[in-house]
Amino acid sequence: MIVELEAREELLAAAEWYDDQRDGLGDEFLSAVDAVLIQVATSPTAFPRDPFDDRARRALLSRFPYAVVFIQHEGNVRIVAFSHAKRLPGYWRNRI
Repeated sequence: MIVELEAREELLAAAEWYDDQRDGLGDEFLSAVDAVLIQVATSPTAFPRDPFDDRARRALLSRFPYAVVFIQHEGNVRIVAFSHAKRLPGYWRNRI
């Protein structure tokens, strides 16, 4: 699994924001992301295609308003975004 730089930056910024809201919440967010990433790595085709770009799929986090946006590329999974539900849809399309 490859996590693109922009996606990694989004993830770290979100975790930091959650920690600013409540101590330890950023770690809870990262744990939720890790759980979804394991599912993505195991069964990437089990997740629906993204409605804004059918080249990508997205996996929703259950507790936080985020989606892991990814593509399958050359037998590998590439994470292109950790997208907040209220952010402009499809903003990450130029990363594919």
